[in-house]
Amino acid sequence: MSQFAMITGDVTYTPGDGAPIQIPRVRVEVALEPDSATLSWDAGDGVGGLTAIPRVQYDDYVRKGMITLTPN
Repeated sequence: MSQFAMITGDVTYTPGDGAPIQIPRVRVEVALEPDSATLSWDAGDGVGGLTAIPRVQYDDYVRKGMITLTPN
């Protein structure tokens, strides 16, 4: 089941072996699994953003207030 959150701090993901990319400070949809969190957002101009990060990293971002859960 999905939930929603706001990116309120410096939250990044790393595609493959590339450099970290910052997720914009927007509302994201979050789908949680035991080992990962999938984040999706509207990147503007009809483009969607999508990434999966390790669950421990997601939980750390939430604990530090960089991702704030919001009501659906």
